[in-house]
Amino acid sequence: MTQIAQFIRGFHDHPASVQESYFGHMRFALGFAGTLFAAGAAALIHALIPPLFETTASRMIKDLHAKILARH
Repeated sequence: MTQIAQFIRGFHDHPASVQESYFGHMRFALGFAGTLFAAGAAALIHALIPPLFETTASRMIKDLHAKILARH
């Protein structure tokens, strides 16, 4: 199988490996990425202004971890 064929096949095989459709997997991954981005922004703001977002980033990461564990 060519590298291109393997790449294209991954669009089906990877989401299927976690019992999701392509779009279901995309939805979960985009939500996950958005939460990571927000956690990063909270951590950045906290670094500059320590009284703000004291536990926000760590709470968000813990919530993401729980979501991952619940999926498998």
